[in-house]
Amino acid sequence: MNSDKPHVVVVTGLSGSGKSTAIKAFEDSDYFCIDNLPVPLLGNFLQLCEHDMPDMKRIALGIDIRERKFLSNYDQIFSVLEQAGYRFEIIFLEAGKEILQRRYSQTRRVHPAAPSEHQLLQAIDFEREQLRALRNRATRIIDTGTLSVHELKRLITGSYSHIDENEKISVQVLSFGYKYGLPLEADLVMDVRFLPNPFFIDELKEQDGRDGPVRSWVLQWPETGDFLSNYTSLLLRLLPYYIQEGKRYLTIALGCTGGKHRSVVIAGAIAQSLDQNGYHVKLFHRDIHLE
Repeated sequence: MNSDKPHVVVVTGLSGSGKSTAIKAFEDSDYFCIDNLPVPLLGNFLQLCEHDMPDMKRIALGIDIRERKFLSNYDQIFSVLEQAGYRFEIIFLEAGKEILQRRYSQTRRVHPAAPSEHQLLQAIDFEREQLRALRNRATRIIDTGTLSVHELKRLITGSYSHIDENEKISVQVLSFGYKYGLPLEADLVMDVRFLPNPFFIDELKEQDGRDGPVRSWVLQWPETGDFLSNYTSLLLRLLPYYIQEGKRYLTIALGCTGGKHRSVVIAGAIAQSLDQNGYHVKLFHRDIHLE
């Protein structure tokens, strides 16, 4: 890809899954943003940016099913842009049917694929099927079902706000709880439920992995030290290969039962180690407030 061309992120996905929030996060990360740009105009728009606005290096475009020609034209247009050398990513946002239904009920909005609010569930199913091929083409899939508006915004800004032309890779270390589901955006997932659990220690139960007593308790065990040493060593060996392959970001997820104690401690320790080895790291605790 040509580094002189703008970095283009297309934000798309299921209606109600947080596209507007994601676009706002890209705006806060110094991307030039346009929501619902007609896909046939995309090529001309990028050429205009490249020739007449050469300082515009980061662009985020919100495109969804409301743009009626989107589904029939996107694959050909995206392929042409990739062949032209644009640094191109597609972020696909989604959530479960029940969550989307609740969001629409709370906001009293009408789904763009539904003639009326009474056909909401059918519209959600229809849109998911219509966008299946696009989802398969996506660079990154983010399940927003367990994320608040603020958490989704932090996830986007954490991954993209610091990227510049000299940045080799963005690493996000994420803690989560298995009881709340796997983070679909993760590239690497490690289960740390084999470690001793401070949840069963009365004086630690109500604290979380950011607190000193919990952190010291989890880190004291030989198996914790053995795991951190070996897993961090593996990551440090793998990261250069991801960079060599051209990957711009990597999400490493650590999970325990509730996402409050062990995974938080381990994620923090791994993030600190990667930072000390020269990587730009963002730390994010997805489920820490849900217990």
